[in-house]
Amino acid sequence: MTRSEIREHIFRLVFRLEFGSEGDVRSQLTRYFEDGCTFETPEGSDDNGPWVFSEDDERYIRDKYDRIVSVLDKLDVTINANSRSWDTKRMGKVDLAILRLAVFEMLHDDDIPVGVAIDEAVELAKKYGQDESPSFINGVLAGIAKSEGGSPG
Repeated sequence: MTRSEIREHIFRLVFRLEFGSEGDVRSQLTRYFEDGCTFETPEGSDDNGPWVFSEDDERYIRDKYDRIVSVLDKLDVTINANSRSWDTKRMGKVDLAILRLAVFEMLHDDDIPVGVAIDEAVELAKKYGQDESPSFINGVLAGIAKSEGGSPG
């Protein structure tokens, strides 16, 4: 499985956080792997599950998801500080999940270059977001990269 495919599965899990309680975090993860990872994808897409994960891929997904959940409040503070006129409570759930994943990668995952995190987030926004999502995501993440002293490129 490619890093982009793995990232997409993590995005799907982060997206699910908005539709359950805090106690649901573990069960969401368990259900995701047990249920064959089915998820509504854009019309015409051929990537609905079930998927088969290697042990390494599943371990990586679980670990990264857990790490994101552990700093979710901090991610939201960073997003709120860098998204003019939009706070996380008002954002579309798809955009929010993409931003949370990308900000985590930018600030907490030394294996992912900032530019890659931004590019991958924009690609997810093109696939799952609304028409204005890619530019919104790009703008917020570029602002975070600049404010955090990183380079988006």
